[in-house]
Parts: sequence; structure tokens; C-alpha cells
Amino acid sequence: MKHLLRSAFLLLALGAPLAARASTPESAPVSALDAALLATMRAASAGQSFAARYAALDKVVKQTYNLPVVTQNSVGFSWSTLPAAQQQQLAALFEQFTVASYVSQFTGAGVKFDLLPAEKSLGADKIVQTRIVPAGGSDPTEIDYVLANGPAGWRITDVLLDGTISQVAVHASDFSSLVSAGDASKLIAALRAKITTLSGGALTPSGS
Repeated sequence: MKHLLRSAFLLLALGAPLAARASTPESAPVSALDAALLATMRAASAGQSFAARYAALDKVVKQTYNLPVVTQNSVGFSWSTLPAAQQQQLAALFEQFTVASYVSQFTGAGVKFDLLPAEKSLGADKIVQTRIVPAGGSDPTEIDYVLANGPAGWRITDVLLDGTISQVAVHASDFSSLVSAGDASKLIAALRAKITTLSGGALTPSGS
């Protein structure tokens, strides 16, 4: 599990975003997520428990991400071969992992998050560009969000570090050794362990 979900950790280790005003429907989920992460950091500074911060952020993540699509694409081609019960377990665990990762990492302050006005098209999808500017004048880091429009509106389906490194693609690569045709038990176990570690035991992994 050496490289499991390294893309997520790269993203989350960068620091705290500063909420920006959304100017388009597709940028609204990104702006909402940034504002929620800022609130998460403030709550951490005020001493709020991990569980309370998780509960507040979980609502926003579910509203801004298309988690079913992200989960399926992260598991990769083996998804369709998995039993329905394992698919349901993975969906629940991936949500917990995503939110727990954010909560465990977004505990400090001191960086600026810019929502850039320029957007790109990727077929029918949109790429909303953002920039993390560290305190002290260090070089900014580009983090872009891929969003797709659906019945629930625009939702995040991927995150691009430095504008090019797909979080979903890295997940699919890392998960490949933990999933075989018809069986994701190793990945399920790995995600459960990671959720417990990230939350310091504050969360009970789904299905445990």
C-alpha cells in the first residue's frame, strides 16, 4: 500500500484554500468546497472534534463531488466485475476516505486560494482552474477541477495537480494491485485501515 492514493495526499498537503466567488455554474461547486475547507480549518483551530468537522464537511463533499462516478473511475475497469455488495462497500468507504483525508489535512492556515476566471472545455465537461498561493511568497501550485453536468447540476469528477496529473488516473493505477476481477476485498481492507488512521479512530469505517 506504499503508493496508495498518493495523488490525494499531494493535493491535501498543500494547505488551506481561501474561498472565492463563483462566476459560473460550473465553478460554484469548487467555490463551495473551498469555503467548506476554510470553515473546517477554523473549526480545527477552535478545537472542534474530528467527528464534528467530518460531519460538516461530508455534506459539502457529497454536494460538490459526483462521488459515484469518481469511485467507479478510480477503481477502473474491474468495477463492472465486482459484486453489487462490494460496489456498495467501496462507494461508502471512498466517501469516508475522501472526507477524512480533507479533515485530517486541513488544520492549519496561511495560504491563499484563487479561483481563476479562465475555464477550459474538455468535451462536454469543464475544467475550473485554481491556484494555491503559499504564505511567504512561495511559488503557487495549480490545482484544477474537472466538472461534468448532470441531473444534479455541475459536480466534480476529477482533480488535476499542476493542471495535468489526474487524481482519478493515479487512483486507478494504485488500486490495480488491490483489485482483481470479481474481488475488491484487498482494496476494501486498505481503505478501512486508512480511514481509521486518518481519523485517529474517531470514525468507524463503513461495514466494519
